[in-house]
Amino acid sequence: MELRVGEDWFTVCEVSALTPGRGVAALLPDGRQAAVFLDRSGRPYAVSNQDPFTGAYVLSRGLLGSAPGTGPFVASPLLKQRFDLATGRCLDDDDVAVRAYGTRIRAGEPAALTA
Repeated sequence: MELRVGEDWFTVCEVSALTPGRGVAALLPDGRQAAVFLDRSGRPYAVSNQDPFTGAYVLSRGLLGSAPGTGPFVASPLLKQRFDLATGRCLDDDDVAVRAYGTRIRAGEPAALTA
């Protein structure tokens, strides 16, 4: 699995190392952290791992969910604000967002098993 960082693609891990519905933290070349997810259908997402409300690097430990009218989101494990995985927009506060990263699964890499 790869993330778009600036103009380049950065390899995070093999997609088979990810568990659908759970996140992992990845350290990026510029020192930032990303929270990387596969949804239950196997689609990859990545957002900043830093919760903007607390400053803690915990979004990779958040719960994935979806609701009518929204795409998949991650809920912060601390204060429970929800962040859209595709855009990074906070669904609970229009003035807040986290960075969302472009993602791709390398050609020829098998998809992860879905639970």
